[in-house]
Amino acid sequence: MQRIVCKAGNVSIGGGAKPVVQSMCNTDTLDVAASVAQCKALAGAGCEMIRLTTQGLRQVKALDEIRRQLRSEGISNPLVADVHFNSEVAIAAAAGIADKVRINPGNFSKDHDVAMEKLRELLKVCKEYGTALRIGLNHGSLGERITSVWGDTPLGMCNAIMEWLKVCVDNDFFNLTLSLKASNTKVMVEAYELLYRAMQDELGMLFPLHLGVTEAGNGDSGRMKSAVGIGTLLKEGIGDTIRVSLTENPVNEIAVARMLLKCMEDGSMDAQSREEYIVKAGYRYGSGLLAGGPDDFELQGSIAGRPLTAQEAEDIKDILLQASRRRFTKAEYIACPSCGRTLYDIESVLAEVRKATERFAGVRIAVMGCIVNGPGEMADADYGYVGQGVGKVTLYKGKTPVEKDIPQQEAVSRLVALIEKDR
Repeated sequence: MQRIVCKAGNVSIGGGAKPVVQSMCNTDTLDVAASVAQCKALAGAGCEMIRLTTQGLRQVKALDEIRRQLRSEGISNPLVADVHFNSEVAIAAAAGIADKVRINPGNFSKDHDVAMEKLRELLKVCKEYGTALRIGLNHGSLGERITSVWGDTPLGMCNAIMEWLKVCVDNDFFNLTLSLKASNTKVMVEAYELLYRAMQDELGMLFPLHLGVTEAGNGDSGRMKSAVGIGTLLKEGIGDTIRVSLTENPVNEIAVARMLLKCMEDGSMDAQSREEYIVKAGYRYGSGLLAGGPDDFELQGSIAGRPLTAQEAEDIKDILLQASRRRFTKAEYIACPSCGRTLYDIESVLAEVRKATERFAGVRIAVMGCIVNGPGEMADADYGYVGQGVGKVTLYKGKTPVEKDIPQQEAVSRLVALIEKDR
């Protein structure tokens, strides 16, 4: 079996090497000073690859300046341009500016043949400049062409990305990674397992996989969801680069990712902090729970040298069972980690939404920064709070907008009223 290695700048991904830790800035890319400062903070925390939102040509120009300033200070971490809809922007970023470009080719055009051709054009530029590529499809972002046949399912996700991958192989382009993220850990794990097998069976090659539980949220639950989803796959030998998505300062993601990788070498349940214990618990027990194994175990181990208390064990096990889709004792939150597209303080809003809605056990609530990650990637949510512009929010019930462009200061109370009306 041929294991493909992806080279982005001075970092190699795949080929059996230790997984690469990466993150994404939540700054406005046009704010060069803030973006440079956050890149430096991420690099200092141990982040090996840094992604920035690059939705237009102005952001491509800003990314070039960010790169120039970082390189002048001796910071060589590869920079990834996060492009969603515009193939021309992806091509501009790939032409000697970004070390790697992240795309979903299906967004390039509603016409599948046109999207295919635009991907081929991008591949030519990537080959010319030695730029790496990540093709990333998220649960909820599949087009009607796929969902009409396979539904919005792990199999649909796998078949969609295999189609794009085969275009790359047919055009002799191999410098890429793949991702199939979901906020639902069970969907996420199954999608990656299917893709891993499909690459072996259909291509005889294993391309590097970028692992992540998208829109995982924040706090204990966000860390646990990432530990369960990413940890399950790492234990199976699947995964070459990881990103722990938290709706917090992205620097916080790096320590969690490092803890998760450490679990691959240290199987003990003795932790230095509650955060580390949560990561260890998700890594150890998540795979069995996702597979339908018994849940009548007791958590053991220690935190900071003292035995786990009965209350801590009960609390953490509840978080673990919810992250593993086994038992829901609180509301479930799907929240994007924020990026330069977000036009409000998503961290404080998520905290406000949590405080007002946590009592609705089993209800799935999405808090999304913008329309890019909103309507599509909150596929599992019962209700959604989506940024629509400066000071404006649209509330969703499922995938249907029910209250549009409402003032942000009214949005949380109106979300609660919407939920209560349906109970």
